[in-house]
Amino acid sequence: SQESVKESIQKGIRYFFKHPILLSAVSLDLFAVLFGGAVALLPAFADTILHAGPEGLGYLRSAPAIGAVAMSLIMAFYPPHHAAGRKMLWCVAGFGLCMIAFALSTSFILSFAILLLSGMFDNVSVVIRSTILQTHTPDEMRGRISAVNSIFVGSSNELGAFESGLAARYLGLVPSVVFGGVMTLIVVVITQKMAPALKKLTI
Repeated sequence: SQESVKESIQKGIRYFFKHPILLSAVSLDLFAVLFGGAVALLPAFADTILHAGPEGLGYLRSAPAIGAVAMSLIMAFYPPHHAAGRKMLWCVAGFGLCMIAFALSTSFILSFAILLLSGMFDNVSVVIRSTILQTHTPDEMRGRISAVNSIFVGSSNELGAFESGLAARYLGLVPSVVFGGVMTLIVVVITQKMAPALKKLTI
C-alpha cells in the first residue's frame, strides 16, 4: 500500500537525523543563516551608519548576489571536490567574519565589498551542502531529504530576520550583527568538533 504523506515525511526526518554528514552539513548552513543574517538590517545600516540613501541600499542588497554569481562562475571551472567538508567549514567561518567586519565598517565601499565577499563564501557552502545531500542520499530517499532540507533552511531565513531584529532591539544595531557573526564562528567550531567526518569529507 502507498504510504501516507505523514509517514513519508517521518521517514525522511528519521533518515536525516541518523546520518551525521547530512545533519552536520544542513545544521551548519542553517545556523549560519540564523545568526549571520545581516541582510534584514541593511536598511538601518544604509540609513544611520553608511548614510547611503535608497540607491545605496539597493547596491548593498545586490552585493551578496553579485558575489554569489561571481563565485558560481569560478566554481564552474574549479569545482570544490577535494576537501569539500573542510572548505565548507572555512567558508561558513569566512561568512561569519564578513558579518563582523560589515558591522564595524563605516565606509560604503568597504561595506559593499564585504557583502560581496560574504555572497561568495555563502555560495560555496550552499553548493557543497547541496552536493552532499545529493551524493549521500539513496535515490528512494532523495525527495524526502530535499524536502526536509528546504523546510529547515527556508525557515531559517525567516527566523534569522526575526533574530536580527530582536537582537538589534536589545543589543543595538552594530552589536547585534557582531553577535551574530561571533555565534556563526562558534557554530563552525562546534560542528568541526562534533562532526569530524564532515571535516574529512571529499565529494
